[in-house]
Amino acid sequence: MSDVFDPSTVRYRIIFNPKSGHAPRNAKLRREAVAFLERERLQGDIVDTTHPHHATELAKNAIAEGCDVVVAMGGDGTLNEVARAVTNTSAILGLIPCGSGNGLGRHLGLPNGGSASLRVLRKATVRTIDTGVANGLPFFNVMGVGFDAEISSQFNRLTKRGFLAYVRTGLRTWMKYQPQDYAIRNGTRQLALPAFVIAVANSDQYGNDCFIAPGAKVDDGLLDLTAIRPFGNLGLLPLATQLFRRTVQQSPHVESLKGDHFLIERSEAGPIHTDGEVHHTDATVEVSIKPQSLRVLVPA
Repeated sequence: MSDVFDPSTVRYRIIFNPKSGHAPRNAKLRREAVAFLERERLQGDIVDTTHPHHATELAKNAIAEGCDVVVAMGGDGTLNEVARAVTNTSAILGLIPCGSGNGLGRHLGLPNGGSASLRVLRKATVRTIDTGVANGLPFFNVMGVGFDAEISSQFNRLTKRGFLAYVRTGLRTWMKYQPQDYAIRNGTRQLALPAFVIAVANSDQYGNDCFIAPGAKVDDGLLDLTAIRPFGNLGLLPLATQLFRRTVQQSPHVESLKGDHFLIERSEAGPIHTDGEVHHTDATVEVSIKPQSLRVLVPA
């Protein structure tokens, strides 16, 4: 669902995370954003985050102050913090993706950083999308357990990020990670299996065009679960290739389910991630969808 958008009638608040992705490049983008607002004569300003979860606080303040469009300028973590404040409000979420993966931004067709992403603030339509919740924790792109959560935990500790850093971290973690046993239910099917990764996706990809749920849509009222069974050393390269070719569901190591809710049970409490942010939760993980709960600016 899309709505008409008139930038001359709205007030913007851009929330910038100076630590997202490639920080020196993003500092330049921040300056470009200030100049863009002035040049295009748009009503708005930019505020910076200074600590974890600050973006949520800033987004709530923006809405309380009457801002119509609240823009997340950062990576998937910044998106998550801003979007959780905007969900189920009259405000609209804007995205200037400049993190390491930018999964939701890529899925929505948003340019990845730079002046092109700023132009979307001026020439856009409003699309209403679904959002997800895992044990009460909102997510907007992908949540996961298993290796997903472990690699997110390791990656978040790095001071220098990016695609290559993610690959290096993933390979180091993969060499020592032990798959776990899971039971999965979605109301119509049940699975019991050892799994390396269980990802529940709203969009079709993690980011960097790595497609964990090819065919997933953010506005169909459904979530897409992908479970990857243990695949051994020889299975790594074929599986990685399929992820980038949008054919992972063809792998003999993969099970796929669709549904508006999932119950994932494991042997003990442990980490999960929501859009790359890691949390420690119960052994049972309940995942559900909130249909048509977030309005987002997308290219016109």
